[in-house]
Amino acid sequence: MQLPHPVQTYFDADRRCDGAALMTAFAPDALVHDEGRSYRGHDQIDAWWRDAKQQYAHQAVPFEMKIVDGRVSVRAAVTGNFPTSPATLAYHFTLAADRIAELEILP
Repeated sequence: MQLPHPVQTYFDADRRCDGAALMTAFAPDALVHDEGRSYRGHDQIDAWWRDAKQQYAHQAVPFEMKIVDGRVSVRAAVTGNFPTSPATLAYHFTLAADRIAELEILP
């Protein structure tokens, strides 16, 4: 599966637990929506990602991608320390200038 560069960077960095590399995928003013909360900018997104990694020790493996309404939608198998593991989550990426401008993660 050929993911757009910033989306591939996101999943690769997440798998390696490399927060610095993960941040390079996001625009400076990017917005993330996850579990009913929103995070804007590198500082908030980095804190969200690090907290989630610490709490859930999750790994996401993408297995399906499609473009829907201009967004890159990726379904991923997610395993980790949470009651419904493994779970399939939907990652909806809005890209701008080869960076992630917005990410929404849904069950």
